[in-house]
Amino acid sequence: MAEENVLREIEGRVATLTINRPDKLNALNIATRGELSDALAELEENDEVRVVIVTGAGEKAFIAGADIGEFAGRTPIDQFKVMGASNVFDAFDAFSKPTIAAINGFCLGGGCELAMACDIRIASDRAKLGQPEVNLGILPGGGGTQRLPRLVGLGTALKLLYTGELIRADEAFRIGLVDEVVPAPDLMNRVRELAGTIASKSPVALRLIKEAVRASVRTSLDEGLRHERALFGLAFSSEDKVEGVDAFLAKRQPDFKGR
Repeated sequence: MAEENVLREIEGRVATLTINRPDKLNALNIATRGELSDALAELEENDEVRVVIVTGAGEKAFIAGADIGEFAGRTPIDQFKVMGASNVFDAFDAFSKPTIAAINGFCLGGGCELAMACDIRIASDRAKLGQPEVNLGILPGGGGTQRLPRLVGLGTALKLLYTGELIRADEAFRIGLVDEVVPAPDLMNRVRELAGTIASKSPVALRLIKEAVRASVRTSLDEGLRHERALFGLAFSSEDKVEGVDAFLAKRQPDFKGR
């Protein structure tokens, strides 16, 4: 049996997806992107799972980019078909549950784009990040030119994209590309701790928060505020809202069911 490119593990309410190509620095080939998309589709339907972590196998890389060997001889039409068949970056972006990228090493090109499509990015202090596509005579094709400026600002994004330079985790934190940096040995413990905290919250509220925040970067302020108010009202129809208020008034921990 062929070794899986993506390992899946569910512990309690948290699922972990591990890109399992350490000999290739976890590069995203066609098969791996397809497996990631399939895994997300399954986890979307699993009501027991409330948070998803994505990371890379081994100590060297989260995802070192696309599998460049697949580029050789590929025509524009071939590339168009590939990008349309399995857009794992958009799949992560559209996923309704909270996602956390545990960046344990090189996070380059498509790897950086995948991390940016996640909701939260926690990096090892040994991680290096960047969009080096310009060095191949191409540009990012998985959202790098769109999501990077939204995270770090226009000038900083263009500097990284124009130069293709790699930056250390502390610099990535300074510019807002990652949200936290922890010592390498502590990375997964910290990410699981954070995931557990998030998973203890109302799944209904989490989904509505994600939907509202998406609107903040894709609509005008007035439209975003209207959307937020509508979602706030929708939350009042949930059993989780009743449980949350009752638990608060009774001074006990809530037991959210996601309904």
